[in-house]
Amino acid sequence: MTLTHIAPKPRFVPWLALLLANSLLVGCNFWGVENSRNQNTIQSIPRYSGEKSKVIPFVYTAKKELTLTFNGMGDEATMTRLLDELDKHQIKATFFLPGMRVAEEPNIAKEILSRGHEIENNTLNQLDMTKLGYDQIYKEIQLSNEVIQKQTGVTPRYVRTKSGDFSDDVRLAAAALGMNGVVGYSINPKDRDMKDAKAIGEYVERFMSRGGIISLNTDINPEVIPAISHIANAAKEIGYQIVPFEQLLANGGERKPLEQIPGYDAAKINPHVKDATYRLIYQVETSKPQIALTFDDWGSDKTVTKILDILEQHDVKATFFLRAKGVEDNPNLARAMVEGGHDVANHSYSHPVVTTLSPAQLQQDLVKAHRVITEAIQQQPVMLFRPPTGVVNDETGKVIAAVGYKDIAMYDVTTLDWDSKHSANDIVNGIMKQTKNGSIILLHMLDDIHTIEALPTAIESLKRKGFTFVKMADLIKE
Repeated sequence: MTLTHIAPKPRFVPWLALLLANSLLVGCNFWGVENSRNQNTIQSIPRYSGEKSKVIPFVYTAKKELTLTFNGMGDEATMTRLLDELDKHQIKATFFLPGMRVAEEPNIAKEILSRGHEIENNTLNQLDMTKLGYDQIYKEIQLSNEVIQKQTGVTPRYVRTKSGDFSDDVRLAAAALGMNGVVGYSINPKDRDMKDAKAIGEYVERFMSRGGIISLNTDINPEVIPAISHIANAAKEIGYQIVPFEQLLANGGERKPLEQIPGYDAAKINPHVKDATYRLIYQVETSKPQIALTFDDWGSDKTVTKILDILEQHDVKATFFLRAKGVEDNPNLARAMVEGGHDVANHSYSHPVVTTLSPAQLQQDLVKAHRVITEAIQQQPVMLFRPPTGVVNDETGKVIAAVGYKDIAMYDVTTLDWDSKHSANDIVNGIMKQTKNGSIILLHMLDDIHTIEALPTAIESLKRKGFTFVKMADLIKE
């Protein structure tokens, strides 16, 4: 298959040329060439000394929403086909447009707005901001704002550079111009590499997440247009809505800094481990038919969301032991667990076998995990720790307890569901054979295993036997 670059040819715009010429008299040349003839009259733009504009690589939300954004502006035929495809799937997107392209073909920008989409600032010429000084960056953003406002009546509130990267100067200039933020992305399938529609769609599907910002280009790879159907279908399958950026932002929240969250320091480095005490909790001795359902590790939004949906459908609350490296990459998913009424707890940062680490390494890993999870969910996690692979000894037990995790969460029901060789029937049968009053059931939320298939049947079968589900911390208290 041959893919054709679809960038439009530049046009000469007289009124914009006058605007650019005027800008040079106050000290900025947008083509990267110093204006030596006017050096004596150049007026430097004062460097902004206030707070830098915020950066938005994703939106903090547990809602099943994400946004689709586009950079650049292709020719009229390409943009019409793209807008038609978005209409077909009832998607409203956000277009970051270069001011120069809006000046060249304002009717395209107006058509984007008439179809119900948003327009924001992609700088004037999509230049490499890392090679520009503060004055030039300021004017690239300012002039693009002016052009877009003049041609469409819309004043952009957000800016994104061509690459999505940014510097302190970009943030300062955006703040100086009163803009609300510098927008990055969390999902970038790199369509510049001329991938086909299926590859683009599969990439987005793999990294689709709550609060995600998808970044595509309109003027490079024509396969972006047929990729829209892949993206729309993937979102529908997982139950996510694709909404405009402003709506995603309005439905999201602000994350407090870690140090402002009570309990962020509940886990601390503590070299005094000799007298530390801990307890290994495999099950709880009780006459009540109560059991705890627990999930370990981490998975994609698609996998974990299906688990959360199944639990909600069956009115079951569970305990999730999180590998914090995954949480760091997708904090919204951890927050969704909490908002679903579940508990989250520590399963380490890097998922090591704890007995292979030195005491210092183990404590550093646990504290890092605690803080990552705390910041993600904006509250202290349940103070339970489950060692990866379930391996722990007396020495590591004391090291873990000294950090602040005195309760080490083990389990008495396991079906090795992490191994894809075990079918859904194997998992269900293993759970039913082993579970008794006070049992702690271990399952995993990994991709490409059969736990999701087994979960509804297992829950229904356990309920029929009279078991009720409680969170592990509540089971321990009984």
